[in-house]
Amino acid sequence: MKPITVSRRSTLEERQNALRQIYTQVLERQPYAYERKILQKAEQDFLKDKIGVRRFLKELGHSEVYQNAFYTHCSNLKFLELCFKHFLGRAPINQEEVQLYCDILMRSGVNALITALLDSEEYRKVFGCFSVPYARPSQYYASPKAFLETHLLNHEYIGQRGVVVPTIYWHQLGLNCDAGLCHHPEAGEVLHPPISPEGERLQEQLQELLRLFESNQAQEAIASLSPQQKAALRKVIRE
Repeated sequence: MKPITVSRRSTLEERQNALRQIYTQVLERQPYAYERKILQKAEQDFLKDKIGVRRFLKELGHSEVYQNAFYTHCSNLKFLELCFKHFLGRAPINQEEVQLYCDILMRSGVNALITALLDSEEYRKVFGCFSVPYARPSQYYASPKAFLETHLLNHEYIGQRGVVVPTIYWHQLGLNCDAGLCHHPEAGEVLHPPISPEGERLQEQLQELLRLFESNQAQEAIASLSPQQKAALRKVIRE
């Protein structure tokens, strides 16, 4: 797609069009009426050329509108992936990048994470001060895997692949998350009996393993899982 840009010379109509595109890219929809009241000052500042695209993106990302839509009901890792989609137009490249920004999220909070993405050298080089972020073209990616994960992410509707496991992990676990709930393609439909005390303890252990995925031991944790543990983890994710 052709990038949408805004400069000092842009008309009010062009700024209104850019505003709509920002909401499409970042919120994945246009704001509801009550949300527009929350964003009213930032909107007016943007339309009157008091702030630019990047500053408005910070205001939007730091707002309760964005965080209620994507942070409140998502795991840290899924939220991190969505922030990459919304502000950089791509999926995280590797575990090192996930670890770097997950550390910022856990140590400094949501606003610091979004600020770090928008202040990054990559954002400045790709979008500059005037362009609205967009899904990146295919020639940008260093590997077919990186392109595939970004392609899936950029064409994912809200909640389509769940709110817990980002693509970088459900690929490694062999999961299919296209229906919003992750499951293994070979598992079929499973009836779940009442959970025993032993089963509850197992679920607690596996939930702790999911939280471990947010640390720098994530790759080692996944690699060390036995087939039985992976099957149990898939069951927990499905539930």
